[in-house]
Amino acid sequence: MKKYSLFLLLINFTYLFAQEKTNTDAKELKEVQIVGSRNTKRTVVNSAVPIDIINVKDVTTQSGKLEINELLQYVAPSFNASKQSGSDGADHVDPASLRGMGPDQTLVLINGKRRHQSSLINLFGTRGRGNTGTDLNAIPASAIKRIEILRDGAAAQYGSDAIAGVINIVLNDNVNELTGAVTYGAFNTNAQGNFLPGTANTKNNFLDENSFGNTLGQQRNFDGQSLKVGANYGVTVGKKGGTANFTAEYLNKEKTLRPGYDFRKGFGEAAIQGLNLFGNLNLPISDRTEFYAFGGRNFRDTDAYAFTRNGGERVVESIFPGGYTPRITSEIVDNSIAAGIRTKTASGWKIDLSNTFGRNLFHYYIKGTLNASLAGNSPTEFDAGGHSLNQNTTNLDFSKNYESVLNGMNLAFGAEFRTEQFSIFAGEEGSYSTYDVAGRPITNPTTQTAPIDPISGELRPGGSQGFPGYSPANEVKKNRSNVSLYTDAEFDVTKSLLVSTAVRFENYSDFGSTSNGKLAARLKATDNINFRGSLSTGFRAPSLAQVYYNLRFTNFNSGGATEVLLSPNNSPVTQAFGINKLNEEKAVNGSLGVTASFGAFTATVDGYFINVQDRIVLTGYFDASALNLGVSEAQFFSNGVDTKTAGVDLVFAWKKTIGDAKFGATLVGNINNMEISNVKNGSLDEGTFFGKREKAFLLASAPQSKFGLNLNYSKNKFDAGLAFTNFSKIVLVDYADEDDVYTAKTVTDLTFGYKLSKQLKLSVGSNNLFNIYPDQQDEQGNTEAGGYWDSVQMGFSGAYYYARLGFTF
Repeated sequence: MKKYSLFLLLINFTYLFAQEKTNTDAKELKEVQIVGSRNTKRTVVNSAVPIDIINVKDVTTQSGKLEINELLQYVAPSFNASKQSGSDGADHVDPASLRGMGPDQTLVLINGKRRHQSSLINLFGTRGRGNTGTDLNAIPASAIKRIEILRDGAAAQYGSDAIAGVINIVLNDNVNELTGAVTYGAFNTNAQGNFLPGTANTKNNFLDENSFGNTLGQQRNFDGQSLKVGANYGVTVGKKGGTANFTAEYLNKEKTLRPGYDFRKGFGEAAIQGLNLFGNLNLPISDRTEFYAFGGRNFRDTDAYAFTRNGGERVVESIFPGGYTPRITSEIVDNSIAAGIRTKTASGWKIDLSNTFGRNLFHYYIKGTLNASLAGNSPTEFDAGGHSLNQNTTNLDFSKNYESVLNGMNLAFGAEFRTEQFSIFAGEEGSYSTYDVAGRPITNPTTQTAPIDPISGELRPGGSQGFPGYSPANEVKKNRSNVSLYTDAEFDVTKSLLVSTAVRFENYSDFGSTSNGKLAARLKATDNINFRGSLSTGFRAPSLAQVYYNLRFTNFNSGGATEVLLSPNNSPVTQAFGINKLNEEKAVNGSLGVTASFGAFTATVDGYFINVQDRIVLTGYFDASALNLGVSEAQFFSNGVDTKTAGVDLVFAWKKTIGDAKFGATLVGNINNMEISNVKNGSLDEGTFFGKREKAFLLASAPQSKFGLNLNYSKNKFDAGLAFTNFSKIVLVDYADEDDVYTAKTVTDLTFGYKLSKQLKLSVGSNNLFNIYPDQQDEQGNTEAGGYWDSVQMGFSGAYYYARLGFTF
């Protein structure tokens, strides 16, 4: 289906830690392509798009954030991400979003090339339910030169997923310098009285994992201990200025434990042990032609709590007296490689031919668990299978700058061909099967007798508890391809007026075609003030996981456990309930803003709206007991709702040098309000299709406001930073159909740094210095994760203290 539209896209956005601009700075950026424009003469100062430019080296040396999601959460006004617990795979891959949209509605690029998504689809938790997304934490911070965030719809420029914006990660290319850091830190376990009342104290009794999470272990004052070691080094290659830059990063982080109403309950951040390797190569072939390549490998071994089983069955008591907490562990591998050739013809055309391949593999291993239908003969560990996503993208791009047309014109056009493959692979038999009384897998319920527990009187559930394995019936291997054509142009109509346009056509092998457009303008009112506006259309193709993902799982709520079938979109079961074939999401974006710069002070204010039709969501649970599927309920993916989002982004920055001292103050903020304008339930009951609880999760994808005040000071060898971040109130609906209200909270970060020598710098500090937690909810385990808190605002692990030794040689 074709759509044509206009778009007035935002212009330059002064980045969060705005520097006073010098001729040298402008010169360095002059021939660097930045996200949102294909004109290499465009800079952040004069661009027609709103861009945050975050110097990662500066930010990482002035904070204790370990991963990219954490870093962006506190420096980018409309970026939101937090750790989750009790949400299966989302405990291991943090969902992140811009402007309160879905994790899959932000496009991620590396060096301007499309990054592959994770194969994980989020099923539980508060953010990103039913969405896939890109795993930013798979990219080592030590490898990154800067992060560019375009906060506006850009599907007409870059294609699917860019409804909320684009994040472009630019890799290091420096040479003859070894840089890096060693960081150690830990969390304070005192949850300020939020643990079970009446216990000896509120310190953390850690679960003894040698007993599979069954017994209480040694008391600790600190947990979540983390060690991160990163190093980056570059060398020159050849005689024509080639460079090769390499990064290695190691992270070892223990779990945190913040138990709920039952003090044995497993609830907290996952443990991570990971190794990241990345490289970035640029090799001139001639004066006009360059070969480039970049990519890397990220491996993570993760370990997270599932819901606690409190006993009450003979088979449980015989293996885990008093109950147990299964652990979902995983091995996650992200591989990527991109290579291409850039050249400039004698007539001034720039040509870029590239190919990018990425693969994400997510493999589950469930520990401290059992298959209850095997009674006392059950293993306590299972290989539960997993899923993978492969993506290959080939691009051919052309651009040329015409200085003689008007006051300058840049013309660009190109083509892209992308293929994707999504797979689910089965685990071992015991991870998914239910066994009869003779110990045989049940294949015919009418002739085989299922085991009944003599204590509870209920059927013993099959499969690995905590996370059921994928069976051969779940296995899929599905492919699709798409081809796209685009053109865009930028016109410096006068020295004051810039206008840019773009049109993009895409055709997908599975749902058809779509066309989108944009028109952007910037008006320089005075030497100090600019006005900008935007209007665009956009789209997001349904992910292969949303189309083909399927699983049988156990859902826990206040009424107990029920067996649920998440049915794929193309199945007869889904069609029988009247759920239509998935189609693309369609969006209209608009914004209007102003920027001002007066000496050491800069300000930007941008209002925006994002209207999305046919947004893909995960429905509620439908009664499926009459279908003889062996489950009580069924759930589906559907183009189920239309949403309207309106908001404001603002940044006020001041930096000043007085003598030997440097002062800085930055206020960043986002106000965001989303409404569900239409629920497309057809003849189905709206309360079941997408009821009060599902609506609350979608609307709470981000706080309605987030403000951060960052204060910085440095003099000679000493520097200090103080940051305050305020998250507004969030309201969710729990399993008892009651509102869980999380009032506004303010988090304080503090850091001190001292240069021990030209090569070494020591920093100490704290994230969440005053140990702030979300509001405690009721003690009946009705929250989504079964603990005292949902995954909202700043997370639920409290104060983090750290020390870091940075080095440069």
